[in-house]
Amino acid sequence: MMKFRFRRQGNDPQREKIKQELFAFNKTVEHGFPHQPSALTFDPQLQLMAIGTKSGAIKIYGSPGVEFTGLHRDTAAVAQIHFLQGQGRLLSLLDDNTLHLWELGGASRDRGEAKREGVVYLEEKRNYSLLGRPGLESFSASRVTVLLLLRSCDLLCVGTEGGGIHFLDLPRLSLRDNQSLLLDQVMQSVPEDYRCGKSLGPVESLQEHPQQPGKILIGYSRGLVVLWDLSTRNAEHMFLGKQQLESLVWERSGSSFISSHSDGGYSVWAVASGNTYTHQPVSSSIPYGPFPCKAINKILWRTTQSGCPVVLYSGGMPRASYGDRHCVTIQQDKQHVTLDFTSRVVDFFTVHTTDLEHDCDDPTALVVLLEEELVVIDLLTTGWPSVLPPYLAPLHSSAITTSCHLDNVPAKLWDRLAAAGKSQGTQHANGVKHAHGSWPICGGKNLAPPPKQQELLLTGHEDGTVRFWDVSAVAMTPLYKLSTANVFHTDCDPNDDPLDPNDDPEALQEEEWPPFRKVGCFDPYSDDPRLGIQKISLCKYSCRLVVAGTAGQVIVLGLSDERSDHTVHVSTVDLLQDREGFTWKGHDRLEPRASPAPFPPGFQPLVMVQALPPASVTAVMLHAEWNLVAFGTSHGFGLFDYHRRTAVLARCTLHPNDSLAMEGPLSRVKSLKKSLRQSFRRIRKSRVSGKKRPVPTPTSKIQEANAALADQEEVAPVQRRIEPRSADDSLSGVVRCLCFADTYLRDGTHHGPTLWAGTNSGSVYAYALEVPGVGSGRGRPGGPGGEVPGVGSGRGRPGGEVSGSVEAVLGKEIQLMHRAPVVSVCVLDGRGKPLPEPYQASLDLATAPDMTNPHSVLIASEEQLKVFSLPKVSAKTKFKLTAHEGCRVRRVAVVTVCSTAQEDYSENSLVCLTNLGDLHLFNVPALRPQVRYDCIRKEDISGIASCVFTKNGQGFYLISPSEYQRFSLSAKVITEPLCTVDLERPLEPHISDDAAMPLRANGTHRNQAEGLTEDPPCGLSSPPPLSPLDSPMSMVDLSLDTTGELTVEDVRDFLTTVDEVENNFRNITEEDGGSLGILIN
Repeated sequence: MMKFRFRRQGNDPQREKIKQELFAFNKTVEHGFPHQPSALTFDPQLQLMAIGTKSGAIKIYGSPGVEFTGLHRDTAAVAQIHFLQGQGRLLSLLDDNTLHLWELGGASRDRGEAKREGVVYLEEKRNYSLLGRPGLESFSASRVTVLLLLRSCDLLCVGTEGGGIHFLDLPRLSLRDNQSLLLDQVMQSVPEDYRCGKSLGPVESLQEHPQQPGKILIGYSRGLVVLWDLSTRNAEHMFLGKQQLESLVWERSGSSFISSHSDGGYSVWAVASGNTYTHQPVSSSIPYGPFPCKAINKILWRTTQSGCPVVLYSGGMPRASYGDRHCVTIQQDKQHVTLDFTSRVVDFFTVHTTDLEHDCDDPTALVVLLEEELVVIDLLTTGWPSVLPPYLAPLHSSAITTSCHLDNVPAKLWDRLAAAGKSQGTQHANGVKHAHGSWPICGGKNLAPPPKQQELLLTGHEDGTVRFWDVSAVAMTPLYKLSTANVFHTDCDPNDDPLDPNDDPEALQEEEWPPFRKVGCFDPYSDDPRLGIQKISLCKYSCRLVVAGTAGQVIVLGLSDERSDHTVHVSTVDLLQDREGFTWKGHDRLEPRASPAPFPPGFQPLVMVQALPPASVTAVMLHAEWNLVAFGTSHGFGLFDYHRRTAVLARCTLHPNDSLAMEGPLSRVKSLKKSLRQSFRRIRKSRVSGKKRPVPTPTSKIQEANAALADQEEVAPVQRRIEPRSADDSLSGVVRCLCFADTYLRDGTHHGPTLWAGTNSGSVYAYALEVPGVGSGRGRPGGPGGEVPGVGSGRGRPGGEVSGSVEAVLGKEIQLMHRAPVVSVCVLDGRGKPLPEPYQASLDLATAPDMTNPHSVLIASEEQLKVFSLPKVSAKTKFKLTAHEGCRVRRVAVVTVCSTAQEDYSENSLVCLTNLGDLHLFNVPALRPQVRYDCIRKEDISGIASCVFTKNGQGFYLISPSEYQRFSLSAKVITEPLCTVDLERPLEPHISDDAAMPLRANGTHRNQAEGLTEDPPCGLSSPPPLSPLDSPMSMVDLSLDTTGELTVEDVRDFLTTVDEVENNFRNITEEDGGSLGILIN
């Protein structure tokens, strides 16, 4: 048929080879803090820490960049984990009562390149299920409560709910027959008056004697503690405690041990030879008594050279007053600190000397795993300050609302951000200084090459902060934190100066008991939800940053190395422009400070633009070279010149039926009746929309031919007919995307600055801008990352003032055919490449765009991708993505993918993420499908919504509130852990295939997802070969296929006269009347 005239069947082998050298999908590393941690352990010999989660993941961390991840086959929570010290082996206990042995082993993996020798991976070796024996123990009685690995690492002691203890040989995980220690055997040695007909309860704690191997301390829930000799299988000593037991710990010499109890107290017991029974401890203490206290869940006793032991324990708070606090207490002599956390304590350990030749423990650091973060305390520095972690930072300290990625960050900007972040790090939120000591978890060796460029990931948060993260390598390190709250008067405003929060003398004089100290940065509560950051735009060359929030605030900031106190200039832009019939029912705007506010070194606000109504900002775009910022909400979009502090443009995009747009995200006044009525109307319209369609006037022969073909001929094999959306859908005026471009809009000979805006109703507005001084050096900075003068003073850039003001004139108004929301607008130069960023061409940091050949604009809606020529805005090529299984486009980006075979070869590709979680890549500008990958589960709506792409073919999306999954679409650019560990045992190399590939913590395989081709080295997924649309051809344009379309784009030109429009229309109909095309009104 005619519609397949220019398409070839089959695959081009040469093109397939090029695609294999360009594209490969890999989920590489998980950044952030593990979601729902449930277990913790530490190997003091290898200096490695392991964390288990409720989803069954095991994550091992060492020095920055050293990470190992494993996932149990069954989705069950990890209850306990223990290292076989020095061996690189790990035991995990799941809540389904199964034991699993993991091992760090060598592997040779081939991705079409050199084999990675020496790289170590984590994998499961064997497992064991401990079930109750028929007639002797029920399943509940055999449920494992505690594990003890002997220092020899050849025996595992397993305590159970029924009070029995079983013994397993390691590393085989085989049960020793007839050697289990049952409760009856222990009861025989218990004095008659202590039995009283009561059970001893579950085994709560097992501890090996620090000086005498083969002797273990067994603690039962009722309070009995037994020193058991494994060689003679006899009870050597019994400690007849009467308080419910929680935990046990040995003193290093083995002459005493400490027990913690459910009443909030702990006791010290002496281990004396000769006496079989001990009825009373040497000493007992309830630190936060005398009133009832909560249980001390775990206690550690560490000896020091000074002779004063360090006692650390969790819990024990007064039940009535502080029963809801999550605390860990540190005591040494007269020093007493209660670390107060904002989330539950999971477990903790100390980093100390384990060599038996030393007489003391001499702890150096305390590591506390909480439900939402990891906190490390320096025990060597006076005051016990916290240590800033180089990784495992809680990304969700306040909920993430948006993100933005920058690649190839200039060194000057990077250094200034790092310096600003370092000055913040020396001052904790509660006035306690951080320690600058070395990170105590420093095992393993990072084999990955140093990153070729510096990369930043910016995350906006609900509390009005923007956090800058170093994502250049595997470790995601916090670099700098910006807060916008001090620009406003918020509902909770403790003081005017966030730098000195503890300057209240009355608060310092009052001594609190317990001596609480707020530790950690996880704070899920926001002072005011209107502070939430919605959009971020940063120019890395001029150091200009724009952040936009939930209450319509758009803040332009500049980078400064000095602290400043100044008043922020405020301008308002009314997007409704006094339109009648619309009343804002949502939240009020934030009240800006009228007095000067203090701003620390870093990004400081220059000017704030307040959009009215104060709806959430849905799009923002910065062009620092023109000193312009564009922003959009659900009511329209505006353009602001922050150099002159004047509004340039305000355009309302509301439809008469956009009532929901006036209610706001925080409104509670939505009408159920109105929602139901609108739903029934949409259903009714969708049923009749296919029967009758109004024919637009004037009717052309082209449209009649298209309509006839649509009714008679079948649609393309991989496509289905799409019904047009109603024009009066609610929230149709939401601005989805904004774009600045220097291109041809007026005619084909004169180019200039333009602004493009796309809305939820499929409308695209193109404005021609008159920017004084463009091309004559206006606003040119001193260089990448250069100084920003006059922060807070309103002065512009160096180079002198340029007279005149920016003007905007509506040039084109495009209405897409199905009224699908516009996701992205991108202008392409004469070579079909995206235009460079501001300053890139003027600073010779990128190839200058081709301004001699005609430009084009790529408009991506939720349903299709389409390229239009400029300035006529005539359709060149398209791809109807929604016709494939009904998927909708959610995220779009143009990425540059480099070849693994040729250093100087790369291609620009358009990557689309759909609501089904799959990724589609197309070449630009021909829009030919290249590859498709399954990336995110379609049920993971938050993961799809949070996805952000990098310009070199990588991406990030949230797999939990606290974790980003990093992935790569490029066969060349892959950021993944490549590390090794020096083990006491030899590595066992093996070849890993797809079946044995270790699982990722998010439940997906480490390499490609399902449905890929059979070629594992390249990881390529080509589209189905039966589809004629998938033929891999050269980069030439496709002929436009309009078969099956029932509507056409409506383009209105506002820069030409009526006579010119008629002449253009006459020329088009004469030249193209014989072929299928589109009508331009």
